[in-house]
Amino acid sequence: MENNSPVLLGKLTRREFRERMESGELRAVLLPVAATEQHLEHLAMEHDWRSTRWIVEQAAQRMAPSVLVAPAFAVGISEHHMSHPGTLTLRPGTFLGVLNDIIRSLIRAGFENILVVNGHGGNIAPLEGVWDQFLREFPVNLQWISYWDLLTEQDAGEVLSGGAEALPGHAQEFETAVALAAFPDNVDRDAMRDQPDRSPLEASAEKGSVLLERIVERLCGKVRAMIDGESVARRPPFFP
Repeated sequence: MENNSPVLLGKLTRREFRERMESGELRAVLLPVAATEQHLEHLAMEHDWRSTRWIVEQAAQRMAPSVLVAPAFAVGISEHHMSHPGTLTLRPGTFLGVLNDIIRSLIRAGFENILVVNGHGGNIAPLEGVWDQFLREFPVNLQWISYWDLLTEQDAGEVLSGGAEALPGHAQEFETAVALAAFPDNVDRDAMRDQPDRSPLEASAEKGSVLLERIVERLCGKVRAMIDGESVARRPPFFP
């Protein structure tokens, strides 16, 4: 039987959330963080956050009713793209401060397994830089991953014309394939043909579907391991 439980936290009423949490039904929450920034001439600027949210929603639906999706971070750290008007960016301190506050809120709501799923390369270094501090601050199973890290070099070699070097790339074969598979309305096919870089032309919806299926299935596996206690964040020691 299909489970119709909402997977988006924001779609629940306070009673629905309270009852599901108190019953022990809710076991984990996914927090997507990404960006709104230029993606060459052929992909919409929402690509990073839309792809990340698409992936976590698919995973949560497969794991319903035990997993929820928190509201997506639609803006990330994109100063390196600000020469292209329309790109939005947060300062690293702002990004990390808001992320900390949302994690704190999720813990106060009762979640003990929290997975931050990143979909933007510019967020990686700041996350790596503070994560040990987050783990000392929050005594829960708190982890993060960039969704493309769920793929291997073998996956890339099997599916992408550019092989491992095409993963993840920026608006190249991989991201274009994801868009063609999940939300083709965000792809300007004429612009793909007109731009000098030919890598996006190697993309196809079929390639994107294969890669997205592997990503979603492995994300489910990671979340199951967190819920089952097989994947646990280890708090770094405090200095004596």
